[in-house]
Amino acid sequence: MPDSVRRSLPVIRKLSYAVGHFLNDLCASMWFTYLLVFYHSVLGFYNTNAGVLLLVGQVADGICTPLIGYESDQTPGCGNYGKRKTWHLVGTLSVGISFAFIFNQCLGCTADTPQWASLLYFSPFIIIFQFGWAATQISHLSLIPELVSCEHDKVELTAYRYAFTVIANITVFAMAYLLFHVQGGGGDPLSDSLGPADAPVFRNLALIVLGIGALFSVFFHLGTTESRKPGLKEEEEEAEGERRPLLPSSNTSPVLQWKCWLQQPSFYQVALLYMSTRLIVNLSQTYISMYLLNTLQLPKNFIATIPLVMYLSGFLSSFIMKTLSKRIGKSLTYFVGLLLIMGFSYWVLLDARMGQRIYGAAVLLGTGSATILVISLAMTAELIADQTQSGAFVYGAMSFTDKLANGFAVMVIQALHPCHTVVCCPACVWFYHYIMVVVTGGVAVVAALALCSILIWPIKIRPRGLQVTSEDAASVN
Repeated sequence: MPDSVRRSLPVIRKLSYAVGHFLNDLCASMWFTYLLVFYHSVLGFYNTNAGVLLLVGQVADGICTPLIGYESDQTPGCGNYGKRKTWHLVGTLSVGISFAFIFNQCLGCTADTPQWASLLYFSPFIIIFQFGWAATQISHLSLIPELVSCEHDKVELTAYRYAFTVIANITVFAMAYLLFHVQGGGGDPLSDSLGPADAPVFRNLALIVLGIGALFSVFFHLGTTESRKPGLKEEEEEAEGERRPLLPSSNTSPVLQWKCWLQQPSFYQVALLYMSTRLIVNLSQTYISMYLLNTLQLPKNFIATIPLVMYLSGFLSSFIMKTLSKRIGKSLTYFVGLLLIMGFSYWVLLDARMGQRIYGAAVLLGTGSATILVISLAMTAELIADQTQSGAFVYGAMSFTDKLANGFAVMVIQALHPCHTVVCCPACVWFYHYIMVVVTGGVAVVAALALCSILIWPIKIRPRGLQVTSEDAASVN
């Protein structure tokens, strides 16, 4: 296959690309797994107030994501640095200056400080963090169709990316376990419930996360070269670059600007699939700690070990994902992941007193989550194909639906919480039991419907009102 049709990357460049999202993954692991636990059980926030903070973050992320996606497509970047890497750098710096304040006690607050004042204190840091997170995520995802063109290479690069996502989560949970252990000294704190005494654990964990993530971000910026079109002067590139597809094609195909995506049915199909996938992955990660502590009433070290098992399972499954998708296709591979998610849901539903058997269920959830997440990202890259000039908008729109859906879902769950005190009441035992069933098995049904629509109407660009010229590609405004 000619080089113009298929671009491949050496392993070192695949690795340098894959670690570019490592800081985001470390922070996201803490955000989704420990935010509600930290603010409710450690800082003493009411359930609804803890949910408000998470909602503020998700809404900020949801608003920033499509705007950043649009701007990332339009702006040329700083000098010769490239527009994607420029936005990645801006996002990394924003995350670095804000994240440590989120998992720390309110500076200047006392026991008499009203919770609304604490909400006002934490909200700006959360908004800055989510802006930075969105900028890093969108710019990093948008590089996939620019670095490689073959569909299987896109799946492989996405699998590399997810493998480091899993490593990031493993790092967070392993460090959390060690910090809990070190904090306890010679005693046995692992069987104690979480409380204000655990605040230093989360503060130190956030600082460690920032330090490790910064090192990997440097490796990404040094090792990843953003594609630039040869043979064009800078002035021509700014004027014409957005109207040229990255891959030359012998066939006539439209060049889609951001407005044209809104007329494509496949855009909405993939958006529903991606949103459902993220709901399963993020909500299960958010509420697994509450389920372990309040429903199964396990020691607090389980909020580190069970997520660790989940992501180890996902890490191992990521190595066979490219081969599996080659043999049976992306759609069937995604369906296999959904079956594993549903298996976890039924296990939780039928085994109310799971105890140590939660390790087996965690393997199902981790493997299934890894599978559907990687394939949903690969399907998004397939949708974009060679339309890289507006790729960041597509990723931004997908993320917009996922962030808002996650934020409002958490807010609804927190508002439905039967306990209106800091301490868990007897009613919350069954509450988190059914929440884990619904956020996995229930949402998996929606994802299955989205997958069926893709099987019936495959992902492709449909000429709905698009005009095509005799050039290699036409500009559609």
